[in-house]
Amino acid sequence: MSWFGRSKREEEPPDAVGRLERTVRAHMAAADDSTIRVVASVAGLLAGVAYADRDFGEAEAEMIRATLGRIPGLGAAGASAVLGLLREIAAEAKAVHASRFTRILREELDRDGRIEILDLLVDLSAADGTILTTETNFIRHVATGLGLTQADYNMSQARHRDKLAVLAETPGK
Repeated sequence: MSWFGRSKREEEPPDAVGRLERTVRAHMAAADDSTIRVVASVAGLLAGVAYADRDFGEAEAEMIRATLGRIPGLGAAGASAVLGLLREIAAEAKAVHASRFTRILREELDRDGRIEILDLLVDLSAADGTILTTETNFIRHVATGLGLTQADYNMSQARHRDKLAVLAETPGK
């Protein structure tokens, strides 16, 4: 008997992470659970970066689609399906689940793999031609969650120094 008069536990609807993992699994049926979690976590962080400035733009969407499309087993249809979901859950992915995504990636990937993810996130932030402070702050938070250093972040960002909005806004530059 239940304390609150329910005889069965009602199923809760899946959160954004559950929906994301289900979508990835639907398009990568042969992949193991670890691969599904890694792909979903990377996709979730990509959505967080795309939404960091509250404008999930077309340049970012196209880069995410192309990036996801290169994942073996996901394919173009899977990349489009995941991208469609990312547009729906981007705010939640950024605000609520970023720590969960970074924990999964820290557990599943070696340092080189996590640096590759960091580079991908920085590249995405530069996709629209400008890296805004909000994007920088989010990616720095993610880098820390991935167990990477400020030096790792600086090396990744240096490739796009010309796109840093904070430098463009500095008087006399």
